[in-house]
Amino acid sequence: MTITIGALVSDLKSQFEAAGLTEPSLDARRLVCLLLDVSLTDLVLHADRILAEEDVELVRSAATRRCRREPVHRIVSRRSFFSLELVLSPETLEPRSDTETLVSAALPIARAAVSENGTCSIVDLGTGSGAICLALLAEVDGATGFGTDISKEALDTARKNAERNDLAGRFSTSCGSWFEAVDGTFDVIVSNPPYIPTADIEALEPEVRDFDPLAALDGGLDGLDAYRAIAAGADEHLALGGHIIVETGYDQHEAVIGLFQGLGFDCISRIQDLGGNDRVLIFTRKRVS
Repeated sequence: MTITIGALVSDLKSQFEAAGLTEPSLDARRLVCLLLDVSLTDLVLHADRILAEEDVELVRSAATRRCRREPVHRIVSRRSFFSLELVLSPETLEPRSDTETLVSAALPIARAAVSENGTCSIVDLGTGSGAICLALLAEVDGATGFGTDISKEALDTARKNAERNDLAGRFSTSCGSWFEAVDGTFDVIVSNPPYIPTADIEALEPEVRDFDPLAALDGGLDGLDAYRAIAAGADEHLALGGHIIVETGYDQHEAVIGLFQGLGFDCISRIQDLGGNDRVLIFTRKRVS
């Protein structure tokens, strides 16, 4: 039985609607485009293209996985982030567009450091796929990056992403928890740490709860454990005039600011994401009066 690419997208949309997915049309188009390497424009202009049987089977098998709530980008094992194409693995958090807010906030700081000093050293705590650090390196010539993670598999993935984006020469990694894996000082400390309170994990959407690694989600009883560790170790590893830039949950700004202020840092910027939610905080050392 032959089927056109347009008919296949329509079939998937109906299948996803029946499964109760929130964006059935978008998921159908994404899955077909990513699996068959077809642009959205071609999908519209060539909707009557007849597909090979093996391509149809590939897409239908993936659609079954999506109906089980596996995210599209998990199924295809890759995702675009900022200017990069990143591979994913089971031990890496799927990078979201909200985290691009952190990259955008860090870029002018990293560029200013390169302009002033000829270089900018960046450490990404809990780097996962390497998304944040690699996005900064791709945009800032002269910057160097160092990624830490408790997962060796995650670090393997981060290094693969550095290689596929021609950034391996400026990116290195070390396995360990937060600053345990870090020596020396850095101009920029960045992190998107786990910040969901343990009791809230079960209520997350299945796409997150069942497919993102728990260690990248669970922030402890109040969601702030990682921030405590980062704030406690930051002074030893922050270069003179350096900045700390962290992502937070939508309702955590005040609590995280309090933690850092109590350990000698000033919050110099509070940034919202495109949805208008509190998302990123930037800290420096407190000025000595």
